[in-house]
Amino acid sequence: MKWIRRKWTMNAIAWCVFVVSLAASMTGMTSVCAFAAAPQVKTQGPGFYRIMLGGFEVTALLDGTHPFPIDTVVKDVPKAEIARDLQRDFLQAPVQGSINAFLINTGSKLILIDSGAGVLYGDCCGKLPDNLRAAGYQPEQIDEVLLTHLHKDHVGGIVSNGRMAFPNAVVRVSQVEADYWLNPANKSKAPAFLSTFFDAASASVAPYVAAGRFKPFSGDAELDAGIRAVALPGHTPGHTGYLVESESQDLLVWGDIIHVASIQLQNPAASVEYDTSAADAQHSRRQAFELAANKRYLIGAAHVAFPGLGHIRKNGRTYDWVPVNYEAAPGR
Repeated sequence: MKWIRRKWTMNAIAWCVFVVSLAASMTGMTSVCAFAAAPQVKTQGPGFYRIMLGGFEVTALLDGTHPFPIDTVVKDVPKAEIARDLQRDFLQAPVQGSINAFLINTGSKLILIDSGAGVLYGDCCGKLPDNLRAAGYQPEQIDEVLLTHLHKDHVGGIVSNGRMAFPNAVVRVSQVEADYWLNPANKSKAPAFLSTFFDAASASVAPYVAAGRFKPFSGDAELDAGIRAVALPGHTPGHTGYLVESESQDLLVWGDIIHVASIQLQNPAASVEYDTSAADAQHSRRQAFELAANKRYLIGAAHVAFPGLGHIRKNGRTYDWVPVNYEAAPGR
């Protein structure tokens, strides 16, 4: 059977070549034979993107994308405004939302900021470990994991089958954040849809707590040379950004300051139902926007389309997102 298919294919090629040659001789034109189409692949390449920040290497890592039900999650924004802002950016609900994390190689330490959702969001996500390896690193090499907050899509990736996914790492998060999500008494007071978030936070940090590798910090602490915590509460009580500085270049990894760039850059007052305090989240969002625009900080955004690296530019009363310019060989 294989011989017959092979003979048929060769005959088809010969016939095509004959017809093309005949047409060319009669018309003086050239043509190209089209053979059987290659199958569509329908997958992306490895989800990592690398830039240099002074003497630090920064690698954006994709944990996955998932359909984000904007029209039900975004609060106090008319549906017509949501549709208009999405359409302006050639989008419609639900938008595939990126879950990004950022690996900082300082030259002496490997520090991962956020860890993705792991298995907590299903098959769409949990790709960070593979993308980390594709980027040239192993989970065992991570020295520290800094968490912006303890929501599922930021903390879930620190565990795998109940064990430490980064067995040599110390996990750090704001003490305020730890006190809130790891206290069972707060679970009963929170909205019902957040119940599983408390369970996920406790289960994710548990192996690190048992190993003495869970070390919360207080306030705007300097955590490592060139890395400082910046309190940005509202989305969660202890939501934290991390300001990374090397050779007078700055990167602000700001966690969940925004979830939908198309909407919240146009309307910084737009909140999501997951915000613990909408008023505080709005204040932190405006603060981060102003800081980023005025200081010209590079931004690492958890939920802006991968790689989530870019700048904020003020545009009247609104803001624009300016993605980083692609570099094929960063640092060379």
